[in-house]
Amino acid sequence: MRFLDRDGVRLAWNESGSGTPILLIMGHRYSSAMWYPLMEALADRYHLIWFDNRGTGQSGSPRRTSVAEMAADALAVLDAAGVQTAHVYGVSMGGGIALEFGRVYPERTRSLILGCTMAKTPDLKPKPRWLMNLVYNLPTPILKALGSSKFKNGYGDAAPDDRIARDMGILAKDPFTRHGVLAQAHAIQDYSITPEQVKAITLPALVLHGTQDLAVPYEAGKALSEMLPNARLVTFPDIGHNYFIGAGEKANAEFEAFVASVEAGRS
Repeated sequence: MRFLDRDGVRLAWNESGSGTPILLIMGHRYSSAMWYPLMEALADRYHLIWFDNRGTGQSGSPRRTSVAEMAADALAVLDAAGVQTAHVYGVSMGGGIALEFGRVYPERTRSLILGCTMAKTPDLKPKPRWLMNLVYNLPTPILKALGSSKFKNGYGDAAPDDRIARDMGILAKDPFTRHGVLAQAHAIQDYSITPEQVKAITLPALVLHGTQDLAVPYEAGKALSEMLPNARLVTFPDIGHNYFIGAGEKANAEFEAFVASVEAGRS
């Protein structure tokens, strides 16, 4: 990994390949290492740029952050890579960061690819902060026990068992700090974007969502696609939050076709 300093916080980032630039923004709790299914499939055809969100991987872990701050982190990484514009691909919390990135930095954004995410509008009531603090301070075995076993532990009924096992093994070794991940959770809780702000984002957008997503309901992803004026929704039946595992080939094919169409329109 490479490193940059942004206002005293170390950000770990890296890049590989050549061609059309894709900026990857991972979700809550995960480091950029969890992009491995996409990297394995696509690294030879694109200029991929990724980084660890603050609180995960090899990046620093401040006790407070915000979605706007993490979008600015993404911009700093894009600058460090010497890339003027990129397709911005975010999943889960990373999808919210990508949406904010497109809203604030449209001139740096070729398109948005928004996976298993939503527009956190003001009408959505956040969970109580005290409950969030309690949950994130529980011992790890208890936290794991609280996880749902529904839909193959959230991967979705259609997800292959061997891919689930591999992903769970990689995730078990993925580094994070509790206070850093709690800061991310508070950032999600404190963030909101109005429907009018979403509708003003006219960038080409691809929304990817599984019907068995337990973390972000499918209907929320569908609503996001309907708010964005230039978006297309791709639905993965019987697939959960981590659609890379159960619908990887289809998701990658949809991503590649979308990026190709946007690039054709730019030429």
